[in-house]
Amino acid sequence: MDLTKAKPIEITDKAIFDDYFRRFPPEISEFTFTNLFIWRNYYNFSFMEWKDHLLIFSRNYFKKRKIPISKNSDTLFFLPPVGAQPAQLILDLAASLKTIEIHRVPEHIIEKLSTLENHQSLNIEWMDDRNDWDYAYEKEKLTSLAGRKLYRKRRWLKRFLEKYPDYEFHLFSEEWLETCKLLQIEWCDLNECRASDDLMEEQKAITDAFDYYSDLRYRGGLLLVDGKCVAYTLGELLNADTVVIHIEKALIDYEGSYQVINNFFAKHCCEEVNYINREQDLGDPGLRQAKQSYVPHHMVKKSILYQRPK
Repeated sequence: MDLTKAKPIEITDKAIFDDYFRRFPPEISEFTFTNLFIWRNYYNFSFMEWKDHLLIFSRNYFKKRKIPISKNSDTLFFLPPVGAQPAQLILDLAASLKTIEIHRVPEHIIEKLSTLENHQSLNIEWMDDRNDWDYAYEKEKLTSLAGRKLYRKRRWLKRFLEKYPDYEFHLFSEEWLETCKLLQIEWCDLNECRASDDLMEEQKAITDAFDYYSDLRYRGGLLLVDGKCVAYTLGELLNADTVVIHIEKALIDYEGSYQVINNFFAKHCCEEVNYINREQDLGDPGLRQAKQSYVPHHMVKKSILYQRPK
């Protein structure tokens, strides 16, 4: 395996990624070109094609985040291979590199890998990565907010609509870029982004999402009150039956704005799908509670796969 063929992700690589994701539809939220591109610098991603699969890896991100399993300083940290036989390719990677870690591995790859005999001889093991499980919701439930468990969501929605009857909702397009940028600046000031490394990295990713919109062409919506943007959300098609939301921001002083933008996105931006993936909670207790409160239909489970030292 010649790792010198790997290169950083650039906007001109979109067609390569889109082709793989079209032929091998993903279920994990990480696998859209938009997501990989806007977070490319934070994760320090490189990619290459090997044995008719797409490989995406980092040389140091997971070390920096202090979450590797491997103690070998030469370990590469991969995302799951994209192609026809990702489980077999994992075995080929393990045999070729001797030490690997693969993060965000979906359940179907783990199930297939467990049936392949030589995963044991290569000392391959895996563990749940609960903090990175995706929350997948039925679009109909996010649209109707029906049922006792979603009563509070309906109440917040009603409160906003009654307090701001002249609100406007618009589908995201290039004409709204500057409007959403202004909200993002205000949101960052209110949430003291400069005091948080993670929020500053997120701000860089969002800036790239805005700056490269003409190339990325995601979907989304925004909410205006008296001409001011108070919420926006951006997402895209993940597979034929699922839309994934990458970014969602709102001003909490406008009570119910988060609930409204969530509901309106489901109503107006997801016509062709049955599910909406709202990504992971990253182990944050507040975020976990918020995502659970919308009653997910299912979790997209992921694991960390690694080679146990002999």
